Amino acid sequence: MMWWRKFEERLFYVLMIFSTASLVILLLVILLSIFLKGVPYLSWEMVSQTPKGGYYFGREGGILNAIVGSLYLSAGAVFLALVFSLPLALAMNIHMRTYKRTLHVIRFVLDLLWGIPSIVYGAFGFTLMIYLGIKASLLAGIITVAIFILPIMVRAMDEVMKNVPVTLLESAFSLGSTRTEVAFKVMLRQTLPGIITAVLLAFGRGIGDVASVLFTTGYTDNIPTSLFQQTATLPLAVFFQLGSPIPEVQNRAYAAAVILTLIILIISIATRLLGRGYNKTRIN
Repeated sequence: MMWWRKFEERLFYVLMIFSTASLVILLLVILLSIFLKGVPYLSWEMVSQTPKGGYYFGREGGILNAIVGSLYLSAGAVFLALVFSLPLALAMNIHMRTYKRTLHVIRFVLDLLWGIPSIVYGAFGFTLMIYLGIKASLLAGIITVAIFILPIMVRAMDEVMKNVPVTLLESAFSLGSTRTEVAFKVMLRQTLPGIITAVLLAFGRGIGDVASVLFTTGYTDNIPTSLFQQTATLPLAVFFQLGSPIPEVQNRAYAAAVILTLIILIISIATRLLGRGYNKTRIN
């Protein structure tokens, strides 16, 4: 049976390499297709100006309104979701750590919410807008996206926190620390890089989603100055421009996709550097 074990080990090793290589190649193909089509149409005018008359017919202007709108929307949604998700994740792993069955149910429900398509959240947000009498606006989009990314953020934080050794928490309790002190002085410090990663994951989902904001944020060529004004987002800008019959406008959609990809890439790198810097500081 020794030969079978070696064959089995070799087989799964080859499958692992094949799967990893396939994912990397697929990612490179997607990025290359977007960058090759979009980079030639990038310009300073496109990222520094709002759309002007005739922009959607191939004339002058840019998508500054969509860039700023996406940052406003995602930052607001992440902040709102963080206010609710961080206490919930801490409560699950500090106050409810011994209630295994209850935790299993909560995690199962959060996984179900994570798997619901974003268009369903958009429909729910639209229904909520009608009930509360809120018009399509930045505020409505923030609330909808916050509800959409809340289970993502909670589960990502939960996966990090439940790996903290129980002995570390018990040591803190034995020294007379309260649950609140253990949550914020022990658990939070131990899992801060993971929490930052969870925020990054939620930000990436929020800034790149179009279905959840299709009915809630509206669309405007202006930069919003109030939570009650409509706002444009980069995914919606890509969506609307790709639907144009004018080739130049379609090319601008790929350029907008490049900008969106670069924003997510910059935030990802910055978050990794922050997490690595925190780990070095904690070790020293």
